[in-house]
Amino acid sequence: MRITDSFPALEHRNFRLFWLGQMVSLIGTWMQNIGQGWLVLELTNSSFLLGLISAVQFLPMMLFSLFAGVIVDRFPKRKLILFTQSSFAVTSFILATLTALKVINYWEILILALINGFLNTIDVPARQSFIIDLVGKKDLMNAIALNSAVFNAARIIGPAIAGILIGKLGYAICFYLNSASFIAVIIGLILITVEGVTPKLKDAKTRIIEDLKDGMTYIKNMPVILHTILMIAVLSTFSMNFNVLVPVFTKNVLHREATGYGLLMSAMGIGALLGALTLASISKRGVKPVYLFAGGIGLGLFQILIGIQNSYTLTAFLLALSGWFMVTFTSSANTTIQINSADEFRGRVMSVYSLVFGGVTPIGSMYAGTLSQRFGPHITFIVSGVIAMAYSFYVLSRYRKIFSA
Repeated sequence: MRITDSFPALEHRNFRLFWLGQMVSLIGTWMQNIGQGWLVLELTNSSFLLGLISAVQFLPMMLFSLFAGVIVDRFPKRKLILFTQSSFAVTSFILATLTALKVINYWEILILALINGFLNTIDVPARQSFIIDLVGKKDLMNAIALNSAVFNAARIIGPAIAGILIGKLGYAICFYLNSASFIAVIIGLILITVEGVTPKLKDAKTRIIEDLKDGMTYIKNMPVILHTILMIAVLSTFSMNFNVLVPVFTKNVLHREATGYGLLMSAMGIGALLGALTLASISKRGVKPVYLFAGGIGLGLFQILIGIQNSYTLTAFLLALSGWFMVTFTSSANTTIQINSADEFRGRVMSVYSLVFGGVTPIGSMYAGTLSQRFGPHITFIVSGVIAMAYSFYVLSRYRKIFSA
């Protein structure tokens, strides 16, 4: 049995180039994420200032992702991604050099994080909407699941490498390696023979605001896209705040230190990786709404179960299952949106996807942090799980009306 029998997206040469490049680059990205976080804490000893870095990285996506979608629909996606990935390599190299020279300060990290935030605003919808150009609609779900598998594998490998390198060689090596890792994506993009669909505009001078309105009207008139996006918005805001809740739960409920926290997040990453590989292997059966609803309901259920127990081992197991169902939900939602989007609107649609998936992170973090501070992580996990299950069942109850429209 060939590997492409289970993962048909890998039969597409252009996707293989893109996927392999991302495999290398994402490991570097996670290395930088870990190194940058510890460096900020070393420089400031402030969890607030560390949180501010995260907020600044997502702020441009909150404010400008809708306009970025118009840009993605106006220009060849391959060239846009080449620009953003090359720029990421430059910002990482600057961070590495300032750190190696021991002249780095907090505000320089903040500025570089803001620049990366603006780049991500274009990079995310461009990369997401480029995948269908590489594999077509038939193998889209398989490709998205494989991308998710690579992301979660990198989430396991990158931090482990970073932890070893920081202890032996310092922070700068992580940033230099991340900068170098973008070369893999850049080479892949240069070799790819697909530019990414560039629709013919009605008028080359069409105003951006008009294009934006057209995109919003299109989403409003497509019930499948609209309700899938709303489902992502609700679950992303209220039920995917593991980076906020897990460390608090680890310290205050399970009474473990940083090592224990790292192992719990690794367990979640392993579950997400296995979930992505499973979804990829069954994707030949087609995109089924049951995957979307099962993902949302399962994600909520296992968060509720986390909230009603105090066992470290059981928490690790439940987080792994949460990761599995979270990936099932997000990959199915991504596929559902893209398959039902017309080519000329896909960039704008995926920019809205980026907004509700990543742009709401500051809002979700504030919700989780505030509720956890007031009522504790137990209650917050339970409330988050109830919201995920309730909204998933609500959309499921309207299944025929939404998916037959």
